[in-house]
Amino acid sequence: MNAIGLYRTGRWMYVHHIPVLPKIIKGISFLLFNSVVPYTAEIGKESKFAYGGIGCVIHSRAKIGDRVIIGQNSTIGRSLDPEDFPSIGNDVYISAGARIIGNIHIGNNVIVGTNSVVNKDVEDNCIVAGVPAKVIRRIDVSVWDLLKNISFRGGGKSST
Repeated sequence: MNAIGLYRTGRWMYVHHIPVLPKIIKGISFLLFNSVVPYTAEIGKESKFAYGGIGCVIHSRAKIGDRVIIGQNSTIGRSLDPEDFPSIGNDVYISAGARIIGNIHIGNNVIVGTNSVVNKDVEDNCIVAGVPAKVIRRIDVSVWDLLKNISFRGGGKSST
C-alpha cells in the first residue's frame, strides 16, 4: 500500500463518520512516506502518486480530479490566505517537485513540468513549466498519449 491507498482508506472512514482512525492513518502516511495527504482533500478516481507519494503535501481542502498523477515532492497548497486552495481537473500529470499554490484552477489534460511553480490558472490542453509556470505548448492529444508508459484501468484516455 502506498500513500494513495492510505488516503483512500482514511477518506472512506471520514466519509462514513468513523472517528479517530482517519487521523491515525494520516499519521501513518506521514511516517512512511513523509507526505501530508489529508482525508478531507478530494482526490478523484484512478488518481495516484508517483513513487508511492514520497514528500507530497496536499491542502486539506484541495480538489483533485480523476486520473491525476502527482509526482514526488510536489505541493498542492494554499497561498498566504488560508481560503486560497487549488483545484485540479482531470487527466493531469504533475511532475516531480512542482508547486501548485493558491486559489487557482488547473484545467483538464495538462502537464505541469518538473519543479514548476504554478500560481495562476491553467487552461485545458497545455503543458506548463517554469517559475512562475507559463504555457510552453498547447496539445491536441491526450497527455496519456504523450506519456506513453502510464496506464489506467479505464485505458487512460482523456475526453479531449
